[in-house]
Amino acid sequence: MRSLLVSMVVLSSIQSAHALPSYARQTGEDCAACHLGSFGPQLTPHGIRFKLEGYVDNDGNAGKVPISGMVVGTFSHTRKGQDPAPDRSKSNNNASLQETSLFLAGGLVEHVGSFVQATYSDMDRKLVFDHMDVRYAKTSQMGDTDVLFGVSINNLPTIQDPFSTLPAWGFPFVSPDLAPAPAGSVLLGSGFDHQAIGATLYGVWDNRFYAELGGYRTLPTGIQSELSVGGLGSDRIHGLANYGRFSYFKDLHKQAYSAGLVFFSANVAPGGVVGPLDKYQDYGIDASYQFLGDRKHVLSLSGSLIHENQTLDASSPGDEKGHLNQSNLSASYYYNQTYGLHFKEFDLHGSRADTDSRGSILQADWTPFGKEASWGAPWANLRVGLQYTLYNKFDGSSDHAGDNNAWMLFGWTAF
Repeated sequence: MRSLLVSMVVLSSIQSAHALPSYARQTGEDCAACHLGSFGPQLTPHGIRFKLEGYVDNDGNAGKVPISGMVVGTFSHTRKGQDPAPDRSKSNNNASLQETSLFLAGGLVEHVGSFVQATYSDMDRKLVFDHMDVRYAKTSQMGDTDVLFGVSINNLPTIQDPFSTLPAWGFPFVSPDLAPAPAGSVLLGSGFDHQAIGATLYGVWDNRFYAELGGYRTLPTGIQSELSVGGLGSDRIHGLANYGRFSYFKDLHKQAYSAGLVFFSANVAPGGVVGPLDKYQDYGIDASYQFLGDRKHVLSLSGSLIHENQTLDASSPGDEKGHLNQSNLSASYYYNQTYGLHFKEFDLHGSRADTDSRGSILQADWTPFGKEASWGAPWANLRVGLQYTLYNKFDGSSDHAGDNNAWMLFGWTAF
């Protein structure tokens, strides 16, 4: 099962980088109104509200087409060449047009909007059905209090989450698909990436309290094959996987913060084989802080800790009980919505030592287009960046962990 999860983690990590011009065209606002640094999935309080309200806010002008595109290209170098080399690549110094995506993203009908993505991956050489979040939302009044209710149909737990703290939207927003990645991961946010379908009900009370409950099932094998996201021999959810979320969020206009809890549990049939099951229970806490000021200097801090209990009756009979802890701490700074610096500390450790990995990620980037009144706004959006990943431990080993250290130069555009 873990080999499947590894490939999902890598694919997911390069496909979570979305600030879409179709939303800006629909609302008449620049991308910086909803996104920190003008680009990328980190949402401002205004962007959080736009997502929770179902992607339907607009400028009152009809006829906007909710279509966007995106291209991500990378060049990666690791300290030591990989042996064997990844498929269709060299052992080192690889350039890749690793993601070309088309989106249906925006308001569809009253109260209903979407974020739906199809992606061609240079690594896999095929078109796949990628992230999906289609939602209905409506705001009403209870006395003097605003209450928002919504429904999300999505294909990845945490993809529907409005905060940049949980796995689907956490930093880094772009990662090299041709560099080594740790084998371990908690199931939340990585297991069944795009191979499941779920429905969650959520509510927001007084613009502060956010609660969500839902469940997920694996898509039928035939549909997985049609969407190029799995198929025969893929792991399957047995029964219903349960998801729960609660957060407190406060918008102070020049700053904002959140703190939350998350829960996910699933019984898994490895390879889809009926018999003993692997059982996972993930419990997490997360928090974030944003300093927005006058938007010239913007600071963002976020962190999460997820504890996973495992009972691996199918994968490890005789050694069933285990656990895994995954923690992430990230900081981002933007100057004038143009120049960005990012830092992340990550740690994964558990009862099986070969899953332990620990390290840091540094990134500097430049976003020349995407801000208010920038050239081509809101059609032209561009970010160029340099990223370095450093490992202190890699899959349980410290001796040669540094051999997996990687540099990546990337260009990312949306239109």
